[in-house]
Amino acid sequence: MPDRRPKEDAETPSRKALLTFIDEQEDGATRRDIARAFNIRGEERSELRSVLKELVDAGQLERTGRARYRRLRAVPPVAPIDVVHVNDDGDLIANLGSWRGPGDPPAIIIEARLADRMKPSPGVGDRILARIRENADGAYSGDPIKAIGRGGDRFLAVIKRDADAHFAMSVERGARRPYRVDRNDLAGASDGDIVWVEAKNDRSYGGQKVRVRTIEGKLDSPSAYSLIALANNGVPQGFSDEALEEANKAKFPPLSNRVDLRDVALLTIDPASAKDHDDAVFAAEDDAPENKGGFRVIVAIADVAAFVRPGGALDRDARERGNSTYLPDRVAPMLPERLSTDLCSLRPDEDRPCLAVELVLSAEGRKLNHRFMRATMRSAAKLSYEDAQAIIDGGDGPSKTVADTVRTLHRAFRARLKERAKRAPLDLELEERVLILGEDGALDHVEVRERFDAHRLIEEFMILANVAAAEALEKKKRTFVYRVHDQPDPERLEGARDYLETLGYSLLNSDAVRPSHFNQLLKLAGKRDEKELVSDVVLRAQRQAVYATDNLGHFGLNLHRYAHFTSPIRRYADLIVHRALISAFSLGDGGQTTDEEKAISRIADDISQFERRSMAAEREAKDRFLADYLSDRVGAEFSGRIRGVTRAGLFICLDETGADGLAPMRSLGDERFHHDENAQALVGERTGGAYHLGQKVRVRLAEATPLSGGLRFDILTEPIKGHPRKSAKKKKAGFNGRPNRKGRAPRRGKEQKVGKKSAKRRR
Repeated sequence: MPDRRPKEDAETPSRKALLTFIDEQEDGATRRDIARAFNIRGEERSELRSVLKELVDAGQLERTGRARYRRLRAVPPVAPIDVVHVNDDGDLIANLGSWRGPGDPPAIIIEARLADRMKPSPGVGDRILARIRENADGAYSGDPIKAIGRGGDRFLAVIKRDADAHFAMSVERGARRPYRVDRNDLAGASDGDIVWVEAKNDRSYGGQKVRVRTIEGKLDSPSAYSLIALANNGVPQGFSDEALEEANKAKFPPLSNRVDLRDVALLTIDPASAKDHDDAVFAAEDDAPENKGGFRVIVAIADVAAFVRPGGALDRDARERGNSTYLPDRVAPMLPERLSTDLCSLRPDEDRPCLAVELVLSAEGRKLNHRFMRATMRSAAKLSYEDAQAIIDGGDGPSKTVADTVRTLHRAFRARLKERAKRAPLDLELEERVLILGEDGALDHVEVRERFDAHRLIEEFMILANVAAAEALEKKKRTFVYRVHDQPDPERLEGARDYLETLGYSLLNSDAVRPSHFNQLLKLAGKRDEKELVSDVVLRAQRQAVYATDNLGHFGLNLHRYAHFTSPIRRYADLIVHRALISAFSLGDGGQTTDEEKAISRIADDISQFERRSMAAEREAKDRFLADYLSDRVGAEFSGRIRGVTRAGLFICLDETGADGLAPMRSLGDERFHHDENAQALVGERTGGAYHLGQKVRVRLAEATPLSGGLRFDILTEPIKGHPRKSAKKKKAGFNGRPNRKGRAPRRGKEQKVGKKSAKRRR
């Protein structure tokens, strides 16, 4: 081996030089090889030994049985991986079966379509041999080769003490067995601690053993359910010291160079419980002679970019979160409260910096033009949706000015409805349930959120402002993040179409289906009192909306271009759009930087993933609160609907609370049932009676497990005789009856053709 340095130079080489040298050796290098190459002698050999040990401990080197050092390939091209989570899309989230790298193991994602090819489909705790590839954004994807049994899981659990023994109870739904924890593997954890544990290979007497890796918190109140959900999904909590210091030092920017909107009666209209108010609206009749009967609408948004500068500590923390996460008892905010509830909250009668767009509408509601400005505003009033609706219905507001503004906003909204009817966005109105907590932090009751014109009014003008932002930035040829909702996946669409045929509906037999085609189908379902069920089938056929730099349009809203602009306090995508607008229109400091523009595609991918992460955490927390709420009603009977049909049993959604649970196959009685995948039903082999997707049923709650959010039911309703459903032509990928969070299919009805064969694909 050649000497790497002159003989007289006997200093220990840098870590980079060591790693480079060892990397070049086909079979690694011994300490003697390294010493010769770098001319290390005498006492310097002891220092070399220490450096090599540090590199091994850091996971950058491994020492083989022949005392040779090799670069540790932390993520090899082919390796066993352990499934630790399943996300909302059915994708498997896995870790390497043996991780020796620094920090936590990287997540490896196996797409649902790839996992579905394996029989049986793998789940949490399974070990898979997979090809692993690093994506352009630094994330890892896996292609499964074969199942190789159960893995060495790393999962979130709660420590329980029984006499002198300690056990770890997994918080994953469906997990039942406890795992033993030896005293020397507790890492300081005690009874009731929420911990991350890792499976050991030791399967001696007493069952599978695990070791504690880190302690997350205490399981001593319902608030722990949110902690578990956040930790289980990797949602960051708290802020760095640097970000908090930056927030505490933040001051209002100079207001002199801004458009003065302080005399304009801008109003915030939010839920009554809202603590931050980042958007405000105003409307007046347009006094331009050429726009008789038209309106001038202003949408003003908190100027977060004035406080959160690219590359700063606040920016780094916000980017790691991507968005705020909303749980029943708390918010994991994207920005510290100093900003979200103070400097960037548009409080009444206080000056606040904002980024605003003025929208000019015709009498028919068509947007004629728009203008973006950086301004200073002073909110005239803080209204709840209920307050605004009371004014719309004829009541008095806090002042005549406020009441007149709300009524003008409503007239402008009614005009926009004409334009909306022409656009025909997807008409899905799904029931929204809200968990109401008591003073003790536990769930008190569940409410169905009532929707008013006040809600729709705000939504419509926020959508219009978002459209204006996308149009303005496109015209300026700026790089920014679109909110895209691509057309339905052809395989999912075909699966939905085939299944709808079993219900007596027919959908355009083309990939060029439009929202209007779905709306015609939903209108027919409404006449049959089946709109909720068909809405869920239609929803399941849709792709998930994401952030991207390539404009694919927004299928659900039926818009050609769309960009989130209206909530930079809680969405990083909106902050990026604000910065792009500031740069595009030369509106001062805090605009888009060259570095951000270069990284924007990767940022879009990251925040799309972080959004899914938040959705999973929100759903898990909700499930645990509901399971805790129902835990003292075990044995009670409920009405519900079948939302998923699988070989394991039926997934039921309760009408009263919206809680989901499983009625396992064994709870269906003495008769043996088989799974008819095409018809989405469990069919009795002796009688032919069936339980099918969407069927209304009565169930008895057999078990509630708050720790995992799991519910188990016994079915009380008899199967429908004669298996009434038609069989679909064939099973389609992505539409296999697996439960998500929505309802399923309605009963059979008269066939109705929807759509025209001549419809063309939207460009």
